[in-house]
Amino acid sequence: MRSLSTVRNLGILAHVDAGKTTVTERILHRAGATHKQGEVHDGTTVTDFDPQERDRGITIYAAAVSCTWDGHRLTLIDTPGHVDFTGEVERSLRVLDGAVAVFDAVAGVEPQSETVWRQADRYGVPRIAFVNKLDRAGADLDAAVASIRARLHPAPLVVQLPIGREDGFAGVVDLLRPQDVPDDLVAEARRRRRALEEAVAELHPVALDEFCATGTISAETLEKALRELTLSGDGLVVLCGAAYRDRGIEPLLDAVVAYLPSPADVRPVRPDRPADPAAPLAALVFKVVSTATGRLTSLRVYSGTLRKGDQVRDAGTGRTERIARVLRVQADRHSEVDSAVAGDIVAVAGPKAARVGATLCAPADPVLLEPPVTADPVVSVAVEARRAGDGERLTSALARLAEEDPSLVVRTDPETGQTVLSGLGELHLEVAVKKLQLDVAVGRPSVAHRETVVSGVTGFVYRHVKQDGGAGQFAHVVLDVAPADDGFEFTSAVVGGRVPREYVRAVEAGCRDALAEGPLGGHPVTGLRVTLTDGATHPKDSSDLAFRTAGRLGLREALRASVLRLLEPVAEVVVTVPADAVGGVLGDLAARRGRVAGSAVRAGTAVVTATVPLAELFGYANRLRSRTQGRGTFTARPSGYAPAP
Repeated sequence: MRSLSTVRNLGILAHVDAGKTTVTERILHRAGATHKQGEVHDGTTVTDFDPQERDRGITIYAAAVSCTWDGHRLTLIDTPGHVDFTGEVERSLRVLDGAVAVFDAVAGVEPQSETVWRQADRYGVPRIAFVNKLDRAGADLDAAVASIRARLHPAPLVVQLPIGREDGFAGVVDLLRPQDVPDDLVAEARRRRRALEEAVAELHPVALDEFCATGTISAETLEKALRELTLSGDGLVVLCGAAYRDRGIEPLLDAVVAYLPSPADVRPVRPDRPADPAAPLAALVFKVVSTATGRLTSLRVYSGTLRKGDQVRDAGTGRTERIARVLRVQADRHSEVDSAVAGDIVAVAGPKAARVGATLCAPADPVLLEPPVTADPVVSVAVEARRAGDGERLTSALARLAEEDPSLVVRTDPETGQTVLSGLGELHLEVAVKKLQLDVAVGRPSVAHRETVVSGVTGFVYRHVKQDGGAGQFAHVVLDVAPADDGFEFTSAVVGGRVPREYVRAVEAGCRDALAEGPLGGHPVTGLRVTLTDGATHPKDSSDLAFRTAGRLGLREALRASVLRLLEPVAEVVVTVPADAVGGVLGDLAARRGRVAGSAVRAGTAVVTATVPLAELFGYANRLRSRTQGRGTFTARPSGYAPAP
């Protein structure tokens, strides 16, 4: 059995077009897992196997692949870089031990780079960085590292020196063990090695002791310190290369093995569930896919052993599922194995109802693991089958989509009776509709509004009295409603036990129920603080149900008496255009109610940053291309809500 210390589970993270998939392809080729290098532009990559991915030239679905390097088994997940598919990144990061963050050497840290970085922070995933595309015009390792320091705030520790610039980029010098250094780079390599030693000494006490005692730090001490700083998150090892030209890939593989954690290095998901094949089973489902041969459930085994034929429990539902097959995954190809042990990422066939985020465990030893976070949808479209006989097929296809991707939500509009599909962006919905493989009519996208309190009410009294035979219902509450910075806050200022503690909790639950639909247009309510200031009970007719109802109906009435404002989702947009097209782009952004935050020109290219209402971005890609003769590009990421006009 393979030692856990020789296992690495890692993700490849980046902004769209930074080169994640090309990095993955080169890793697989260098490690001997493929015999031919796949290319994104040719549609021949291993991980971008879906027809829509190959047509669009972007990663849409997270795909797992495996290879071996230096006696270690590496399982990589190539994740999407487009903001609309950030849910795939979230679900992948939940089950990974480490990650390689890929940055464009020209653009540095881009908007989605920040998003995936924060997602990795949320799950405490250690990272190393790979500055890619050093062969491009305008590539600058130092500028990219400066943007990492400024926007992501780690301590970058650059361990390589590029040989040559832009089109003349020929390789890298290892600063830990410099060998075959070109004569014209010897002095620069010494300077950068010294800077690396000083930076590590500031962060690592053992390295500092050696540096003070000898005036230098050995390669062995540096490597150990870099690994410990990576695992703690106190430092970020930075490597560089050009994946398309296959430069810098072998040192990157060496760094993955040297610095990123094994399953044995990370904290157990539970104290009673260590990363041990002999421990009780605990596995987390992070992906569900319907294939031509049946349903495949991808999961990470955190402890214990999962065998073909095992009976397991879905801890959330209590349902017992049978494991028919255990499969090693290589993107869209699978090979059957007898079992999976702690530290493995595999797919299984057999479970019929386990959803994303489900915990599969031993029936006699249940445990519930934290599921990945699911982002709230921000864009919706109405979908309707064009042919009368396709109604049921559409219903089942939409249910399957929502099961595979929890960030897609299907609902029926109570006013129009239309079926509404909601997701994280226009492209997200476009891809989902195409995946239905049905002839459907799609309405114009609409955004998810919110309502917030501008001016609240004080001392709002609500009495809930119901008497229709038998036990009645009685609850008396007095509420203060005020604006809050974000979300929902509830406090109790009741004194003298006039409302017992258990009823206070019921009032809070009722208030949360009321937030689902606001008085302006039935949108969710956010940004308010509710204080329960007083109340009264009845010796017989008061109950949790009565006070929950009073909380719900009382807050609804209080909101109608308050001053509310409609909010709309906004996005941070980064537009990259030729410098001579800036004027037209700025005018177009202003017409879309955009607020320009800044612009910069570099090497004849202008980068404009603005905040734009999401509703105004529908169709913007085509508009931008027409204004710039196809030379303009843009990226957008959600940045909260702002008052609607």
